[in-house]
Amino acid sequence: MSAAETTTAKVPSIRPSSPPDRTAPGGPGKPAGKKTTGGAGAPWALLAPCLLVLLLVLGYPLVRLVTLSFQKFEQAQLWGFKEPESVGFANFAKILGDGEFWAVVARTVFFAAGAVSFTMVFGMLIALLLQRVSGWVKALINIALIASWGMPIIVATAIFKWLFDADYGVLNWLLSRLPGVDMIGHNWFASGPQGLAVIMLLVVWGAVPFVVITLSAGLTQVPKELEEAARLDGAGAWGVFRYVTLPILKPIIVMLTTLSVIWDMGVFPQVFVMRNGHPEAEFQLLTTYSYDKAFVVNDYGGGSAIALVTVILLLGVVAVYMRQMLKIGEVE
Repeated sequence: MSAAETTTAKVPSIRPSSPPDRTAPGGPGKPAGKKTTGGAGAPWALLAPCLLVLLLVLGYPLVRLVTLSFQKFEQAQLWGFKEPESVGFANFAKILGDGEFWAVVARTVFFAAGAVSFTMVFGMLIALLLQRVSGWVKALINIALIASWGMPIIVATAIFKWLFDADYGVLNWLLSRLPGVDMIGHNWFASGPQGLAVIMLLVVWGAVPFVVITLSAGLTQVPKELEEAARLDGAGAWGVFRYVTLPILKPIIVMLTTLSVIWDMGVFPQVFVMRNGHPEAEFQLLTTYSYDKAFVVNDYGGGSAIALVTVILLLGVVAVYMRQMLKIGEVE
């Protein structure tokens, strides 16, 4: 065969294989005859046990709370001597027209605001400190934080009650060692402001570990390049924190602040145990006030109305939190 014939020889054409049928029962890469299971209802089926437990644990008490708040339910109704009477909004009108109730609301808001402020400030300072200490110091601080966080509330309250005891308190003894200070026999619970300050310190002490651990995790996500760029532009430590660290931590701070407000407005065991189960008028918060109305005065309808108002106030806090998170999401 000549060279010309070799160059002009025809090469048999290769037909491209037909694309795989993606509508086949098995689809590409799947054995034929097998169908995928699940669908839109699969997640709800998996969540059904959890939702059922939440409905039983939270749903029924909330419905019962709402029902009692619109009824006259006292000791006679509790023992079955009388049927509960529907009174409409009479319980709400009674508590909303009571000056003592509004004093308790103001005291609760002030207490929660102070506790949340100190918790967030001290938590942020400790979290920033943990970024600048050596590894073994950081480990010791974390161990102390976890230990204090894991301590039961009743045990922590008993310890603080002993620390601030008028006769055997360690704090009075330590303060009396200072020149010109005599705190022996000082009763920290003789007045409402001092006593609430002690309880606030207890609440802050128990809440700071969670805030520190969460903020420390958030600080690890702050890019070091942005901090270096800010320092090169002449920003000091405060400038780096304000314009670099704080905006990145804003979603975490909003979440922690909201949770802290909800927890601190629902403080009960600290006040109850610290005052031996009978909080005086100047120590009453919304939780203890509702408890006294229901289980001390036996006005279960009035106590339920106070508890429902507290729930509504907390729902307002949640609404503010959701609004802030939506704004942060739009910005991002």
